[in-house]
Amino acid sequence: MEKVKEIITSKKATRVVLWVAGMLAVVALAVVVVFGGFGRVGDIVRGTNTKHEVVDVVAGDTLSKILSKYGLSGNDINSIAATLRTNAGVGGLRANRDKIEFIRDGEDGPLSKIVIIPSPWRRIELTCDDAGNWNCNPIDIQRDTRLVYRQGEILDGDSFYLAGSRAGIPAGILAEVYDLLAFEMDFERDVRAGQKFSVVFEENYADGRKIDNGSVVVVSFDALRGNVKMYRYRKSDNTIGYYDPNGNGAIKSLKRTPINNARVTSSFSTRRKHPVLGFTRAHKGVDFRAPTGTPIPSAGAGRVVARGYNRGHGNFIKIRHNGTFETLYAHLSKFAKNVKVGTVVKQGQIIGYAGATGLATGPHLHYEVIKDGKHVNPMTVKLPAINNLDAANKKSFLEYRGTLDKAIEGLVKNPKAYIQM
Repeated sequence: MEKVKEIITSKKATRVVLWVAGMLAVVALAVVVVFGGFGRVGDIVRGTNTKHEVVDVVAGDTLSKILSKYGLSGNDINSIAATLRTNAGVGGLRANRDKIEFIRDGEDGPLSKIVIIPSPWRRIELTCDDAGNWNCNPIDIQRDTRLVYRQGEILDGDSFYLAGSRAGIPAGILAEVYDLLAFEMDFERDVRAGQKFSVVFEENYADGRKIDNGSVVVVSFDALRGNVKMYRYRKSDNTIGYYDPNGNGAIKSLKRTPINNARVTSSFSTRRKHPVLGFTRAHKGVDFRAPTGTPIPSAGAGRVVARGYNRGHGNFIKIRHNGTFETLYAHLSKFAKNVKVGTVVKQGQIIGYAGATGLATGPHLHYEVIKDGKHVNPMTVKLPAINNLDAANKKSFLEYRGTLDKAIEGLVKNPKAYIQM
């Protein structure tokens, strides 16, 4: 991989100042080794004088249980637990997340250090002094963040997920892209063969090893209604949002498709033959195929104003988002716990689960958008953006976007390169 540009950012600055130093010399990198993969207990011999053993914390493990296994006394365990609480804010271990590294002087020597590893970006080193007191030293690991570029094309018969995977975009990044683009497009109806897309996202390294992926920084998709492009940008107040190329908020107050990658089985229509009743009447929403039990998230932030059952909708929830918009979710198999009339919900919060209650031929979600008391097509209605930029931030954003676009041009020419942040 080659480093082609450098972008320097300052969190304390009121504007994001970026500069491009031109094409840098090729940097040869070692083979990436992903953090983790130690198994339940792994032995790592580093040099000839120390031995490292790494333990993955699993269900049922406690700090006392693990430390006892490695020969520590009750007094030592109590001392370690106390210093972790007081000096590192660690009150216990988390199964399938935390690791503990034991370092010995020699193959069979005494323990010289214990390291609690709560994340790839933090280590808590425990050492015992000559008086037998245990001390801890929390260490935050510096991230080496690099922006990488992936581009792809929808082929005949492709889903966006399949095309994105083929382009080398990690599953977690694809999920984030879905969430972003769902504000603008319908992945069932808007995806066609020949469409091109690209994603710029963060990869985080430490000591030359890739640790994990960060956030989506830029996403571009040639949708049916035109190119959709979003940039991630940190404002002067340190809040982060996504914006279109002109600096307008890209995150809308409502999502067009509450369920990612769900197939549309029936569109909004003023005249549709009802599959159960058999006569023609308006279909005031959009139906998404979803197996029974599929979690249904709220399309936007708001307050639950109705929750109940009727013959047509079956189990349904209605949410008021502001003085203009409401959404309705029907045919639910059940409601989410603690979601009742009056409950304030966040965008993306699970409110119920798909089913086939009411007049339904099979499990699905019926989704309605009501604007000023009138039903509108969720796929075409103009939705208001949130978190727009003020004049000063907009000017700074446009400078940032211009510099970033120039740097990305280098990635387009050499997709194996990266931008150093």
